[in-house]
Amino acid sequence: MPKSYGYLEERIKKLIKGSIRRGRVEVYVKSENTNELDCKVVPNVLLAKQYAEAIGVISDEISMRDDITLSFLSRFPDVLSVEKIEEDETAVWDCMSEAIGNAIEKAAGMRIVEGEQIKTDIVNRLDVVIKLLIELKNKAPEVVLEYKERLSVRIKELLNSNVLIDEGRIETEVAFFADKSSIDEELVRFDSHIHELTSTLEENDSIGRKLDFLLQEMNREINTIGSKANHLAITNSVVKIKSELEKIREQVQNIE
Repeated sequence: MPKSYGYLEERIKKLIKGSIRRGRVEVYVKSENTNELDCKVVPNVLLAKQYAEAIGVISDEISMRDDITLSFLSRFPDVLSVEKIEEDETAVWDCMSEAIGNAIEKAAGMRIVEGEQIKTDIVNRLDVVIKLLIELKNKAPEVVLEYKERLSVRIKELLNSNVLIDEGRIETEVAFFADKSSIDEELVRFDSHIHELTSTLEENDSIGRKLDFLLQEMNREINTIGSKANHLAITNSVVKIKSELEKIREQVQNIE
């Protein structure tokens, strides 16, 4: 904005922060005076008299006719000066704050419309995530069963087929693997985060940072699930979920 209004910068920031609490906001202020000139011409009569007297003295001393005119006298330095009219700071602020307030109101209306669109997109993507989680939960028991089959086949390959296999030992190994690869806790926490994120979207407050945090936790859980999973189908579901979470995270950056 014009340098002459620099003293209002902090007041403008405070005004905007009262309505917008997250993100980057740029404000451009252009001033145009349509009522009257913002400056005035000030005559220095005393100085003009001194110039005239001095010229009269010179005229007498060198015996030359004094043909000085008013237009000639006005050309001397500082006889006429231009001064900027001091503006009423209260009136300036009233005018500027009204204009900024109108801009904020229009921006708020646009943000509401955009916010509803973003909310719809996030909810739709959460629905996709939930469906993928259901698929993932259904596939989880298969991991242990497939491990047991692979273990049995591997043992039979390594041992003579006539040797009896200790089923109890196999069950112990399978139980150990099942405990190590269990993703039940991660799934419970993930479900909790989805519920919290859905509830947060209904709040009438600044929720952007909270949504950021929830998405970080959801990514943490899905990464853990991916690291524990020893199953191609589960890995594929994890990749798809992470893709949807990233798209949601991008949308959340546009939410206050």
